[in-house]
Amino acid sequence: MPIQPTRLTDPSNQDWNLASVVAGLRQSRELTHNVRHKGRIREMPSREALGQIVQGLCAALFPTHYGRPDLSDESIDYFVGHTLNSTLVVLAEQIRRGLLFVTDADAVNDANLAIQAIDITRAFAAQLPEVRALLVSDLQSAYQGDPAATSVSEILLCYPGMTAIIYYRLAHSLYKLGAPILARLISELAHSATGIDIHPGAEIGPAFFIDHGTGVVIGETAVIGQGVRLYQAVTLGAKRFPTDEEGHLLKGHARHPVVEDDVVIYAGATVLGRITIGKGSTIGGNVWLTHSVPPGSNVSQALNRNA
Repeated sequence: MPIQPTRLTDPSNQDWNLASVVAGLRQSRELTHNVRHKGRIREMPSREALGQIVQGLCAALFPTHYGRPDLSDESIDYFVGHTLNSTLVVLAEQIRRGLLFVTDADAVNDANLAIQAIDITRAFAAQLPEVRALLVSDLQSAYQGDPAATSVSEILLCYPGMTAIIYYRLAHSLYKLGAPILARLISELAHSATGIDIHPGAEIGPAFFIDHGTGVVIGETAVIGQGVRLYQAVTLGAKRFPTDEEGHLLKGHARHPVVEDDVVIYAGATVLGRITIGKGSTIGGNVWLTHSVPPGSNVSQALNRNA
């Protein structure tokens, strides 16, 4: 016999005791468990707005792939200019909100952050041609490194690794210009969409290729050279987390690997600590590596002789 759904009573007769609940939440929010930055900031950067910003930037960088299909040689520059202008206006406001978290200014001086946000946005826009050049090198590396790739268009439209790299290149530029909160949010948008987690503080050279990509993690202080290729589930992480005399984690110190040019790291490898993987080395699948290796090394799992 099927279970009959429960019929709600007349809503007018329901009493949720909301006055008490709301008062308790206010007590927690404003006094007992206040987590608002400096106890005053209410304007948060918007993930929705940042998603629209990244879409606009992608359309400006690769207009025929991420923009409009009907663009002609005459209209493409107008489309790029219009898209950039509207996108950068929104970006400047989001940068201003993000700067509230990295400044010691008080509520009166916060107004100056709007000027700083415009300056950062202008500098970011000036870097877009360089960012696109890096992305084209990444595209070429993916096309040359993957026999399954039939065109660069396929890579732009279908490869999660390429999507994550685009987001990283944009986020890294913002990170270096002094907008770290926005950079982190953009990285998390990529992480949610692709399963690839690249901290925007990482330094990654040109011709970078992530094949498949799911589960890749690249830490904040990682340094990656030119022509490096990673496969799925690779971790470039920290080995330990030093603390100060009071037991608080030390922030910002170099704790992730340095990967030199033309290194290949296969699926599932875990590389930890401030170690160096020498130029041209190959790190095999599922390897756990916590020490430096010289250029040209070939590191693989030890054979189980009892098998």
